[in-house]
Amino acid sequence: MIHVEKLNKTIDHQHILKDLTLTVKSGSIYGLVGPNGCGKTTLIKHLTGVLQRDSGSIEFDGADIYENAALKASLGFIPDDLNFFDPFTLQEAEEYYKMIYPVFDEERFRQMKSDFEIDRRGKLHGFSKGMKKQAAFALMMCTHPKYIILDEPIDGLDPIIRKQVWKYIIEDVSGTNASVLVSSHNLKEIEGICDSVGIMAKGSMRLERDLDELKSDIHKVQVAFSDEKHAEERYAGLHVLSRETRGSVDLLVIRNDKDTVRSLINAQSPLLFDMLPLTLEEIFICELGGENDEIREILF
Repeated sequence: MIHVEKLNKTIDHQHILKDLTLTVKSGSIYGLVGPNGCGKTTLIKHLTGVLQRDSGSIEFDGADIYENAALKASLGFIPDDLNFFDPFTLQEAEEYYKMIYPVFDEERFRQMKSDFEIDRRGKLHGFSKGMKKQAAFALMMCTHPKYIILDEPIDGLDPIIRKQVWKYIIEDVSGTNASVLVSSHNLKEIEGICDSVGIMAKGSMRLERDLDELKSDIHKVQVAFSDEKHAEERYAGLHVLSRETRGSVDLLVIRNDKDTVRSLINAQSPLLFDMLPLTLEEIFICELGGENDEIREILF
């Protein structure tokens, strides 16, 4: 398990991370999402032991990652920028990994090279971004890491390779109980692969939940009534995140469980009542969009 508690970091007099808390369970895949500039990259640099925190704690099954060589040996990391591979050929990169990681799985590496079709000569700087990422995945996954940190892992990969990448990650999660954190702007991909999600904004964790629970507790509602009441009275007892009225129809985003929403709305004998779960992308927009008119148009 990876656990971050009240992490703070100031860089160049700017408070980048603010009391940030995060938990990645063992045997699970955690999706980290947030707008550009929210602090995701700084958080990842702390999780990989590159930066030292100002305050708070970062623990991998109870151990601190910073300046902990033994713990880092069980950590697999793929950054968005892969230029550190450029001086090597693929074979030289393999030899380097075998020197650093005694547990390097040569048989698995051969299989992954075949699956990804990356068994070619030449320096890695001549590879496309997608091919570099495939090479990085093959090298990292063959160290059998207990903890995996991925920054924009599918950027530049075609759909077939994406499926193969997730297949290997899921195998490790289920087979070795690995803890995986994926930072990505691809919310559809996150929604399809992750067990839980954290939404960051302005250096803090805005929302952190199991994905199924998150999606079951936030709904898009269309409702119309024959009588007229003030919204405060009409929706008393419901946590309404946003509301827009179009003619006689109210369009709402509500955070409550389904039974509560149905019970309170049906008790008022609506003429129209339709309730739908939101996608992760819609939840993200709703959480960070506020009352912006353009955001409401996307939702409704």
